[in-house]
Amino acid sequence: METFHAQRQQNQEIQMAGKGQVQRNGVLTLCLPSLDEKDPLFLEKKRLSNARNLDFSFQLRLPSLRGELSLILEDIIQAARILYLNDVEIYFSEDDDFGPFSLRNELEAFNAVLQMLKSVLSSATPDEMKALNELQNVTIARINSIADQNIDKMITKKLETTAEDLLLKWGESRGARSKVIVAYFEGANRGAVALEDINVGESALEIPESIIISEDLLHESDMFKVLKEWDGMTTETMLLLWSMRERYNPLSIFKEYFETLPDSFNTGLSFGIDALTILHGTLFFEELMQAKEHLRQQYESLCPALCSSYPDIFKTELYSWDRYLWACELWYSNSMKVIFSDGKLRTCLVPIAGLLNHSLFPHIIHYGRVDSETKCLNFQLARQCKRGEQCYLSYGSLPGSHLVMFYGFLPKGDNPYDIIPLDIEVPEADNSQSQAIEGFRTSHMVRGSWFSKSNKPHTYGLPTQLLSHLRSALKSGGMEQPSLVPGEDENERALLETIISIFEPMMEGLGERDNINREELSWDVKLALEYKDLQRRIISSVLSSCTAGLKILDST
Repeated sequence: METFHAQRQQNQEIQMAGKGQVQRNGVLTLCLPSLDEKDPLFLEKKRLSNARNLDFSFQLRLPSLRGELSLILEDIIQAARILYLNDVEIYFSEDDDFGPFSLRNELEAFNAVLQMLKSVLSSATPDEMKALNELQNVTIARINSIADQNIDKMITKKLETTAEDLLLKWGESRGARSKVIVAYFEGANRGAVALEDINVGESALEIPESIIISEDLLHESDMFKVLKEWDGMTTETMLLLWSMRERYNPLSIFKEYFETLPDSFNTGLSFGIDALTILHGTLFFEELMQAKEHLRQQYESLCPALCSSYPDIFKTELYSWDRYLWACELWYSNSMKVIFSDGKLRTCLVPIAGLLNHSLFPHIIHYGRVDSETKCLNFQLARQCKRGEQCYLSYGSLPGSHLVMFYGFLPKGDNPYDIIPLDIEVPEADNSQSQAIEGFRTSHMVRGSWFSKSNKPHTYGLPTQLLSHLRSALKSGGMEQPSLVPGEDENERALLETIISIFEPMMEGLGERDNINREELSWDVKLALEYKDLQRRIISSVLSSCTAGLKILDST
């Protein structure tokens, strides 16, 4: 689940303490982490920061009026937003768009500001303390002002006899600390509810490293000697095979954890024929079929041979295809990448943490490093969760197709990472055009035009990079550098008609929306229909924007 940005966050937290420099001449220097040259998006972030005349070091004169503090805080936040942009957010950003870019990015930016302020508070003078506290209070107030759009309705609170309650007690007996309890919700099944108000920076969960399921357990297992010599074996596959057996081990120290896991995870990997038929014609169908085929081939090449060669260790009844698929879904949907106290990154299962659901409006966005002092994995809040609210975790900046395939749901709300990829061919060019082509990306994307905030003419709710590419590709004489100013009306008409010609066949391939009673349908068919509706909505918004653009051209 960890991305480059999540991994980099771990390093920045370490660096942050030295970034705030206090000068005793009436000026306080505050420093965000600098742009990382190893970041694949470094050049684009540098271009955006230069275009906005933003730096990552800020001079605060003391004493400062509240208005002056507000102005410098706005600059700090804008710089932090750029620092934490991911590939999708930066692709859709416009030069005149200063944010917010997404809730994820906003929480990253605000929490980076808080971390920066925290790094200098301990050594601040009284005047500096006053300014820093004001900046801190305003930042927290802005975080708390973010509208909570989570709308899951609670059905019932936990029952004392549930397996989940026993898991919480098991964890607490081994040092886990929790400010949440289990409850059940409409459509989301179980979730974690805050027992009290949990503020920014406080932990909803603290899980000891000693009860995290990782590769270290393999070394204690009798199957390790066999598996480490098996050709092509990976640590992740070893863990998968270990969990298939451990699930049924009555003496397992993780018995309470395995008893909370469902008999079926109901992810896209378990879709039946009817659901797959519904998805036929979508890009997701091809991805899903390839994933299912890969797992089947992996099973056939592995489990029967292990059961035949080592029947005492790998019992046939525990290593069936259904149980293999169950274990795959377990690790896909519940595993985390965690840096342990020894500094090593491990793929692992974290008991109790699996009770936290994903949301587009999460409370917890970072949970990837065990605290070196407490030896606990802390799930700290990036925004407040009030008593009685469901506490949400972010699984990452993931599109609906990924969430359906590996987690078995579509999140509520508009997901800014639901994109449709486009590959635009680059025309052949002569030597005079080769330099222009080298820096020209061919991979583009669109998302729902409702996300666009641009008021500039000739944008049509679509990304500038895509429009610039198509304008150049449509010019006669081969590829040219993108023009910053759109061409004449006829060129714009050709542009819009080209986009329509790309997306109309996609819409036709999806067919009409089925007006059927979905309540009686199987879970996988319902989910497939929901995903298809989402694709239809995105494509429809693109076509509507282009049609509206043509009407404007006709009226001028």
